[in-house]
Amino acid sequence: MSLSRREFLQMLAAASAAGMGLANSKDASAARDTAAGKLYEVPPFGNVSLLHFTDCHAQLMPVYFREPNVNLGVGAARGQPPHLVGEALLKHFKVAPNTIEAHAFTHLNFVDAARQYGKVGGFAHMATLVKNLRASRPNRTLLLDGGDTWQGSATSLWTKGQDMVDACKLLGVDVMTGHWEFTFGAQRVKEIVDKDFKGNIEFVAQNVYDTSFGEERVFKPYTLRDVNGVQVAVIGQAFPYTPIANPRWMFPDWSFGIRDQDMQKVVDEARSKGAQVVVVLSHNGMDVDLKMASRVTGIDAILGGHTHDGVPAPSVVTNKSGKTLVINSGSNTKFLSVLDLDVKNGKVAGYHYKLLPVFSNLIEPDARMAAYIEKVRSPYKKQLEEKLAVSESLLYRRGNFNGTFDQLICDALMDNMNAEMAFSPGFRWGTSILPGDTITMEQLMDQTAITYPTATLNEMTGTQIMQVMEDIADNLFHEDPYYQQGGDMVRVGGMSYTMDLNQKHGKRIQNVEIRGKKLSATRKYKVAGWASVQENPAGTRPIWEVVSEWMTFKKTVRIDQAYQPKLKGAAGNPGIA
Repeated sequence: MSLSRREFLQMLAAASAAGMGLANSKDASAARDTAAGKLYEVPPFGNVSLLHFTDCHAQLMPVYFREPNVNLGVGAARGQPPHLVGEALLKHFKVAPNTIEAHAFTHLNFVDAARQYGKVGGFAHMATLVKNLRASRPNRTLLLDGGDTWQGSATSLWTKGQDMVDACKLLGVDVMTGHWEFTFGAQRVKEIVDKDFKGNIEFVAQNVYDTSFGEERVFKPYTLRDVNGVQVAVIGQAFPYTPIANPRWMFPDWSFGIRDQDMQKVVDEARSKGAQVVVVLSHNGMDVDLKMASRVTGIDAILGGHTHDGVPAPSVVTNKSGKTLVINSGSNTKFLSVLDLDVKNGKVAGYHYKLLPVFSNLIEPDARMAAYIEKVRSPYKKQLEEKLAVSESLLYRRGNFNGTFDQLICDALMDNMNAEMAFSPGFRWGTSILPGDTITMEQLMDQTAITYPTATLNEMTGTQIMQVMEDIADNLFHEDPYYQQGGDMVRVGGMSYTMDLNQKHGKRIQNVEIRGKKLSATRKYKVAGWASVQENPAGTRPIWEVVSEWMTFKKTVRIDQAYQPKLKGAAGNPGIA
């Protein structure tokens, strides 16, 4: 049974007082209760409500997740959302420092604030929030899932995504699109969409085509829903560069791409069929969404994902026929977007928006979802809880360059594989671990749970190493968003370098050294790595075996400072703290 709005806020305040571990003074307690109430106070507005989450990366349980201290924008994106971090982000969005919201949106004072406010996310806590928002907005909500939902945890890997599929059905997701979902292979994806989702969840993607016999869409491009008497079109946009970022052999006949001309045709078709509201459920990445919004007309809002940006307010993009809202809703079930639309005379007349952080200490878990999660995890309990080592420092991943957990993975690769240097992919998923906490196998799998996990040792010439670095740097820092393919810079171990953000491809990476010696173009180096997109990489062990063995031997680990290259052209950039 759903709580009333008043009961819900009273429960939040009580949970806040009981579980947040702040100062004991009456003033602090009162302030805390007030903040908890206001945090989830979202009065209904208009007549259509869209709830949106994205990039949860299979995190059914509450976690710690540190936001980046480096998210650099270049060209026109410099200093614009989402390329703001720390105090610059707080100032831009008028978020008060040293508040629960400041902790949610930034890396500032992360360890102390995390201990103060507790973990974030969790599907049971998200379910309570969704149910209560729906109760306050009866018969007028759609719950939209932006993808990267079935991948990122041990249980999702071991169940081939089934734990997340059933969780999303229970959560009440209406429509989703995808990216990492495709790494379970075309056959598995189609099995879920055609069987598990049938009659429950619609999977939409206008930009995925089967090319085995000509070109034919694999999934529905959009769905048209009657929401409170308003015709709402939800168009899907899967990650355009899936065959580049992930192994093509897993979906050999599928073609992706941005396809904004096709998007325009789908928007126009939806409008011709009576859509009064058109939204794009996108996994482009926010910079690509912003450009698409300037080129494709007739879209009211793009609800975006892929780049894991938790942006407190929409960006409003003007195009030749009007304005489009561009929204990004973070990752790891840490946030839920609430977009209320006032639709009058067949068009959007106004909107209210709030990005809600999901603090597990402040929200009572939904009993039905909590029971499901316990059941689906129980066969793996022993494996998940295996203790590997104690961390004496904060371990995190997210940021344009090495995170401390990435540094740990590189160190383990070099030590265990006798390599001169290591590459680790610039994935943006992966939870955080506080100093003093025991690292479990579950938390290691949070960093490594993919379907192509083989650890490799290869010989690469200095020229080949430079080519890898330059290609990835161009993917991240190309001034045209349509040439950006998501993810962060490859993580490195045993290497140092300079990056010039003002240069173009082939000239950004400078002054490279391996183990303190200048890189030789012709010399061959022993390079350890993992997550090769090749179908049969030269290796026999998954990355989690290599790292768990290393941590078990070490017993304690400490990474005080993740490697960051020397940067040129970054002075004054509000994307670096």
